[in-house]
Amino acid sequence: MVLGPLLLLTGTLLRSPYNFFFPHQLAAAADHPTLMTAAYTAFLAGNVLMVPAVIGLARTIGGAWGAWGGIMVVTGLIERTFHSGVDHAAFSVLRHSGPEAAKEFVANFYQDQHMFTFLSFTIMFGWYVLAIGAYRTQGLVRSVTLATMGLLPLGVLKGTEVVSIVGTAGLCVAFVPLGITWLREAPRLSRRTVLIAIPATLGVAGLAFLSTLG
Repeated sequence: MVLGPLLLLTGTLLRSPYNFFFPHQLAAAADHPTLMTAAYTAFLAGNVLMVPAVIGLARTIGGAWGAWGGIMVVTGLIERTFHSGVDHAAFSVLRHSGPEAAKEFVANFYQDQHMFTFLSFTIMFGWYVLAIGAYRTQGLVRSVTLATMGLLPLGVLKGTEVVSIVGTAGLCVAFVPLGITWLREAPRLSRRTVLIAIPATLGVAGLAFLSTLG
C-alpha cells in the first residue's frame, strides 16, 4: 500500500520529459537506456505490488462494490503487467535490432488481438467501481483519489501526460496514508519471526539469482 503507489508515481515522473507516443518513448530509450529502463521497471514493480494492496482495500470496503471493484481493478493491473512485458520486449528489440525494428514490433502488436484486448475496459473502469464502493465506506477524499487512476492511459509504451501524474499522485493519496496506518496498527514482529525471515530472505535472493541463469 505504500511502495506500490510510490513506485508507480516514480516511474511516471521518470519518463515524463519525453513525448507520450511509443516512437518517442523508443527514441528516449535509445538515448537514455538506463533512465527509461528504470522508469518502466519502477512502474512494473509498482503495478505488481498494487495487486495485494487493492485486494486489501477491497476487503475493507466490502459489499458488492468492493468485490466487483477489486476484481476489475486486479484484472486491469494484470493487463498492465502484460503490457509491461511487451514494453521490455520492445526495449530488447531496440537493443538488438535497432529502432526501426522496435517501432515495427510495437506497431504490429497494436494490431494483434489477444485475450486482454477484450478486458481493456477493466484498466480504467474498475477504478470507478472501486471508487463508488470507497465513497460508501471510506469517504469522499479516498473515493475521488481512487477515481483519478481511471485517467491513466493504457497500452504499450505509453509515456506520461498530465493526467498520468494526476492519477498516480491520487493513488498515493488514497493508499499511502492507509498503508502507514495499517503498518502502525499491525502487531510487532516476534524475535522468532525475524530470525526466520533472515534466512528466508537470503533464500529468496538466491532463487532470484538462479532465475537470471535461465
